[in-house]
Amino acid sequence: MSIAGRLTTVVVAFLVAVGLVLAAVAAFLTPGTPGGVVNFTKAQAAGQPVNLTVQTVGSIGTGLHPTWVSYLVKNPQGKWVHETTWELPAHTLVHMTVYQYDSGSPLRNQEWGQVQGTIGGTATLNGSTYSQYDSYTGNGVGHTFAIPTLDLSVPLIGVSPTATNVCGVAPCHFNSPHNIITFSFKTPGAGNYPWQCFVPCGLGYLYGNGGPMSTQNYMGGFLDVVAQ
Repeated sequence: MSIAGRLTTVVVAFLVAVGLVLAAVAAFLTPGTPGGVVNFTKAQAAGQPVNLTVQTVGSIGTGLHPTWVSYLVKNPQGKWVHETTWELPAHTLVHMTVYQYDSGSPLRNQEWGQVQGTIGGTATLNGSTYSQYDSYTGNGVGHTFAIPTLDLSVPLIGVSPTATNVCGVAPCHFNSPHNIITFSFKTPGAGNYPWQCFVPCGLGYLYGNGGPMSTQNYMGGFLDVVAQ
């Protein structure tokens, strides 16, 4: 092969390698393809609080990534759906209930053990009020529900790692071990507000922040807040 031919081969190989690296970085940083939107603006009379119920699961059990951790939401018709973009009315009180079916561990940053941005600065765990959770006690923290632009963050305490009858395929049901976390917050003015889990739980990915952590409809989504 001539020098020019070898040079061309080297350049092409280099460009392919750069392309693969850029694709990997993009997959790590971007949220993936958006799914549908679950509309909660008509589920109650205008001005009345919205009841938002979600669950966190250790593995979704179905779809393209059955082993990935995930959030699900109960739509206004009472069905669990795998969608993490929720349309909510502006300037409205939201009562949120989280059924937490995943196990936990100590936090890398204890800041995420604090309840922030909720009404009263508190949440409840199985009926008991808390404003901070020491992740080195009990079963640790499985996930967080956080809306950075609203300065809202709630640690979701994990279930025992030795529990039996754990949920295998979502949606999970009450006969599987779980914690119930509740809190309330008020939506801001109209806009699009990203929310996510900040506990690295993308097993097998760099620092735990890839895979489900960076893919919409798994560990993050959006509040699509609209004026009424």
